[in-house]
Amino acid sequence: MKVETLLPVGKLDPGLREVSMRLDLATVSTLAREVEELGYDGLVSGETKNDPFLPLALGAMSTSRLRLTTAVAIAFPRSPTVTAMMAWDIQAMSKGRFVLGLGTQVKGHIQRRYGIAWAPPRARLREYIGALRAVWNCWQNRTPLNFAGKHYNLSLMVPLFDPGPIEHPNIPIQLAAVNAGMCRLAGELCQGIRPHPICTPKYIAEVMVPAVQQGAAKAGRELGQFDVVPSPLIATAPTKALLEERIRDVRARVAFYASTRSYRAVFEHHGWGDLVQELHRYSVEKRWEEMPRRINDEVLDTIAVIGTYDQIAAALKQRYGSVATRIEFGIPLQGPPDHQALAAAIRELHA
Repeated sequence: MKVETLLPVGKLDPGLREVSMRLDLATVSTLAREVEELGYDGLVSGETKNDPFLPLALGAMSTSRLRLTTAVAIAFPRSPTVTAMMAWDIQAMSKGRFVLGLGTQVKGHIQRRYGIAWAPPRARLREYIGALRAVWNCWQNRTPLNFAGKHYNLSLMVPLFDPGPIEHPNIPIQLAAVNAGMCRLAGELCQGIRPHPICTPKYIAEVMVPAVQQGAAKAGRELGQFDVVPSPLIATAPTKALLEERIRDVRARVAFYASTRSYRAVFEHHGWGDLVQELHRYSVEKRWEEMPRRINDEVLDTIAVIGTYDQIAAALKQRYGSVATRIEFGIPLQGPPDHQALAAAIRELHA
């Protein structure tokens, strides 16, 4: 199994506070080299407090083998042509190591954070991917730009704005996914899915992968190079005593996700649909402190991967070995012993 990590490396709880932490872009080149030296196969950059593309552009300049993935960039606030240019530049800089991970976001964020009109996301994303590839085809193969759709109409590409061909023009696209419809779209058009952290191996195997296969069958595609890249919720620490604090953090995160009705399908698949209704009501009533107590050990152990540093790689392999081609994984790095433990875990995941 290949292993990826989300910047920043270490520093805080893996899979929790890291993803909401603003990244100091001046440190990215150093961090990216550290990721490569640790033995990772890939570096991913999310869209929370930083632009998702800039860290990967910096990482491309300081590494030689890491795969560089946006995990994920939110599609709709960006014109397909803008996204196409960013991807083209990083693909050229990295000599073919870039992967464009795209996500759609929920209606409230699209309308009230990004200030753009809402439309059903799956049909819109299908069109977005077609528009992206039309732009890339124009640049690489000198094909006149002529894409017409409900949301995007592209027909102008003058020489001044045409960057021309690159050595590695085939940029893989992966989709952030939870529900079967997005998985079918990925199977039909894309090169991978990135299941949300709430997606369990059972849900991935029984709902997501069959949906990908349905999409591929519709398009007459083979899935030999298709990636499934979970980013599991992980609670890990060097000792059992320190692990308890991480478990509390992960329990709170599971409660937050359970209160979000967009993820209801995962909980219903495990027979926990009522929990979503209850915790959604708690969130509306702002009863945040009570929510983690509603996540019992069965729910926690099914969704999260828990173990000390010397246990966590084996736990991940047992849980995800049959459904994942790659996996996001990290542990907090506070000193040389943590670096050694992380390098050992990466080697074990590779084995």
